[in-house]
Amino acid sequence: MSLRALNDIFFAVRERNQPRLMLHRHATGWLPISSAEFCRNVTAVARALRAWNIGPGDRVSILSENRPEWTMVDFACLALGAITVPIYTTLTDEQTAYILGDSGARVVFVSTEKQLSKVLAVQSRTAVEKIVVMDPVETAHARHMYRILQDAPQERDPELESCACAVQPDDLASIIYTSGTTGTPKGVMLSHANMAANINFSLLDFSMGPGELSLSFLPLSHVTARHVDFAMLYHGVTLAYVPFLEQLSQALQEVSPTVFIGVPRVYEKIHSQVDLKTKRPPQRWIYQWALSVGRAHREEILAGRTPTALAWKIANHLVYSKVRAGMGGHAKVFISGGAPLGRELAEWYANIGIRIHEGYGLTETSPVISVNNPKAHKLGTVGKPLSNVEVRIAEDFELLVRGPSVFKGYWNLPDETHQAFIDGWFKTGDVGNLDEDGFLTITDRKKDLIKTSGGKFIAPQPIENSLRHNPLIAEAVVLGDKRKFPAVLISPYFSLLEDWARENHVPFSSRDELIAHPSVQALYDGIVADLNHGLARFEKLKKVLLVPDEFSSASGTLTASMKLRRQAVVERYRNEIDKLYEQAEMSAPVVSE
Repeated sequence: MSLRALNDIFFAVRERNQPRLMLHRHATGWLPISSAEFCRNVTAVARALRAWNIGPGDRVSILSENRPEWTMVDFACLALGAITVPIYTTLTDEQTAYILGDSGARVVFVSTEKQLSKVLAVQSRTAVEKIVVMDPVETAHARHMYRILQDAPQERDPELESCACAVQPDDLASIIYTSGTTGTPKGVMLSHANMAANINFSLLDFSMGPGELSLSFLPLSHVTARHVDFAMLYHGVTLAYVPFLEQLSQALQEVSPTVFIGVPRVYEKIHSQVDLKTKRPPQRWIYQWALSVGRAHREEILAGRTPTALAWKIANHLVYSKVRAGMGGHAKVFISGGAPLGRELAEWYANIGIRIHEGYGLTETSPVISVNNPKAHKLGTVGKPLSNVEVRIAEDFELLVRGPSVFKGYWNLPDETHQAFIDGWFKTGDVGNLDEDGFLTITDRKKDLIKTSGGKFIAPQPIENSLRHNPLIAEAVVLGDKRKFPAVLISPYFSLLEDWARENHVPFSSRDELIAHPSVQALYDGIVADLNHGLARFEKLKKVLLVPDEFSSASGTLTASMKLRRQAVVERYRNEIDKLYEQAEMSAPVVSE
């Protein structure tokens, strides 16, 4: 049965009557939430909202980490025809105030005392009338969700069900604010039909259903995570909620998911940890041998087959199975989205027996535009476009999209909405191409393309992804726009770099001192020089700038969804970058071509 509106998911959950619809961690272990309990709680929240005169078109915000209450509130809003406005918990007071004020949210649900304090500090600048806190916090300034849930009815609510059925596909379901890699975030308006159409087709060729388990750890404020969780619930896959990324490793061991859906930074972290644990002999020798065996059998893995060669079986026993065990040991499906995975990282996983299905999409497209799947998979691409989505490449190579999952427009921004389309096609802002087999490849963000003063265009993302594949590099940012040559700014993976420094007798008392040491500079110059061998002459990175900081959303160098904020990085290190290029004018390049 195809989804008509998101409320159909609620009815499917109720009819399936699963004993383990969700799992959440408690002091005593992982506790289940059944379909019946979930539906009762959704009804209780909806009744409370209705008592506060929340109805069709009203905005309700959720400021919370991933937890069952997040989804309960979401479905309660959708059933009433209200509009859910998610907010990242990592946003500042000012950013939170902007979203609450711009959306006109009347009610906000918060997770913790910390988030409650954030809203209380800005409430006077918003239209927020009521605040509900999920944790049992002592406060006179908010309602308590546990008290709302205490009134959960045992019987169905015919009035609520009638209201949910009355919601039309074209009705607005959510306003999701873009994470803002540049400028002020825009509220993307997604209808029930937008999101339902995407769910109907995004996992069409994946076998998922009751008995499977997936971790909900990517922030639900991000469209990818919300889409995934909707799809999992619709297909009957149990969701285990992980509020904080630091809890992921433990959760993987405790619940052993069968479906693993992550963003590239999570996959990169796992790769770095494996490299860290195998850096000394004899583990290093075994690891390198296993990778060479895996490379020889990569095509079999990418075709969905398990190699039968004796060497592969031995390598699998000694190495590959250990990596999978670190990811819970039972995952059969691996999907990556939210940002480019990087070819080298995808190859590394294939070499250890894991085929990652990379997909691509945007908030404005609900989100999936294309995805590799078990029936159609090609390494280095983001798969074939969904069958209900049309794509074409413009003359300037920008990818254009149209279809039922393309958004309704930007909230309160008619001019920006008009500028986002051309002849009915949504302009993605990404540069890409379609190959002869229909697989889509994304080169870079159009606005991120670097044009040197010599007129050469450089796509930074593929180069940065290659550099990040090195375990000593946490972040890399290619520089060179309107400059004579490209260079690169690198944030090291400091835990590994510090180990390297100790092993090589490099003295340091701070990160600034560490990155300034000639041996460390030479180490990174060498890494970049190796990469340069595979680049075109005009792409070769002539200089390396090391910085003593880790990038994060708190510093503004990453978005809340862990994407690089390129311009913010360039502005933050403007003086260091200018000095690098000034010195280059007076000396020979540090890194050879």
